Amino acid sequence: MNTMIRTQRVTFGLILAASMVAGAHGATPAPDGAAVYFVTPLDGQTVSSPVTVRFGLEGLGVAPAGVEREKTGHHHLLVNVDELPPMDQAIPADERHVHFGGGQTQTTLELEPGEHTLQLLVGDHLHVPHEPPVMSEKITVTVE
Repeated sequence: MNTMIRTQRVTFGLILAASMVAGAHGATPAPDGAAVYFVTPLDGQTVSSPVTVRFGLEGLGVAPAGVEREKTGHHHLLVNVDELPPMDQAIPADERHVHFGGGQTQTTLELEPGEHTLQLLVGDHLHVPHEPPVMSEKITVTVE
């Protein structure tokens, strides 16, 4: 079996299992004032690919996926997503819903020339958004 397919199946299996457990554990509360935002790029900015994306977070700490700690979560980057995922389930894992379960606070994206939207959504230890959801405004960048 191709390593990439095996990795995708394992990731999907973990997300599916997390989603099933998430339904049983209820939503993780977000602290008052918790916020996630883009440090770079900024809304409306014209950039070159690859694009370095840096995440900012206030009122929450960062912990890897699978590590259950109060007032923590990890980043998910939504790329060109028109409709938000369900807020009571694990965030999907695919090329448009990028997980940073290792606790990363930045990434580099290869984007085709043109307009792209980016949005950050913080998930708990099971990849489920907090209640209320901690998400950024959607920004638009243009890649030259």
